[in-house]
Amino acid sequence: MPRMVDTPAVAVDLDRLQANIRDMALFARDAGVALRPHVKAHKIKEIARQQKEAGAVGVTVAKLGEAEVMVEAGITDILIAYQVIGEVKLRRLADLVRRAKVTVAVDSIAGARELSMLAQTVGQSLQVVIEVDTGLKRCGVLPGEETLALARQLLGMAGLQFAGIMTHAGHVYGAASSAEVAAIGQQEGELMVAAANLLRSQGIGVEVVSVGSTPTAKIAGLVPGVTEIRPGNYVFYDAIQHGLGVVALERCALSIWTTVISKPAPGRLVVDAGSKTFALDRGAHGNAVVQGHGVIKGYPGLTLTRLSEEHGIIEGEPLVTALVEVGQQLEVIPNHACPVINLTDQVLVTKREEVVGVWPVDARGQVR
Repeated sequence: MPRMVDTPAVAVDLDRLQANIRDMALFARDAGVALRPHVKAHKIKEIARQQKEAGAVGVTVAKLGEAEVMVEAGITDILIAYQVIGEVKLRRLADLVRRAKVTVAVDSIAGARELSMLAQTVGQSLQVVIEVDTGLKRCGVLPGEETLALARQLLGMAGLQFAGIMTHAGHVYGAASSAEVAAIGQQEGELMVAAANLLRSQGIGVEVVSVGSTPTAKIAGLVPGVTEIRPGNYVFYDAIQHGLGVVALERCALSIWTTVISKPAPGRLVVDAGSKTFALDRGAHGNAVVQGHGVIKGYPGLTLTRLSEEHGIIEGEPLVTALVEVGQQLEVIPNHACPVINLTDQVLVTKREEVVGVWPVDARGQVR
């Protein structure tokens, strides 16, 4: 990594990023499924543009603010994989619907009624997909009779066009092994295909059978009957993905550069990046495959054990910490790349360890 860089800094290795984008696009093409990447992972127009050029059919977003930024970037096929509830948000959605092809996730009649009223107000149909809970126990109806019942009700609602079903098997991040990851991904795909077939058996057309999550994309995406995958983190990968056995550490494209500012005691170093840079994510769903708050490249004997707002505490055997000097810069692969992106306003773009550009995080702070 370059030595004279102001830290803390978030950096993206361009070669690795582009290789990751190509790899997932090739998988989707060969598997015969649509690729609709989730841009909450990066929030950057330029990365979305590269994903689209590589073959993505559109993008997935979690927030209206992300959707608005992507429409500004010229991406006009968007899935909002989130329940849009409330008058203020519906007004913003109405503006989006006039400018782009927008599909919205629903998991309740109450939410669907609001979308139906919106569609009638703007005078055009709104495409919806039912969110199905395949194990995460967050939003979504259960596969089977609950999905069927909601689909039947949606068909009778003015202004809504039922497109299919979607899920996010986020509970995979609680897996303890690559075998468990594979089992969750297989189940994710099979549950969704079974749910789609149940609807079809009752005369309900299902065009979209969409699965999500980077760890399971290449597993659920191979289940016959799945039509779409929505990975997000794959553009960067991170220490959690590595810990789950998804990729080798060398595939991780995003890192944090930080400077050692103190060696207050044998076995302890302090760096200038804390929770406001790394975030505090050690696995959102019970993940136990990471140690500390990131992987320090080149120093396997060191662990980023603690974070305060502006300080990171690194610990290790005194013989190892003695090898690191005050003023030395370290490169760390964070546990979870997505919240890191949301905490910075720009990323350094590097190629062969040289800074070749700076990309703004265009949808940073778009939390609504």
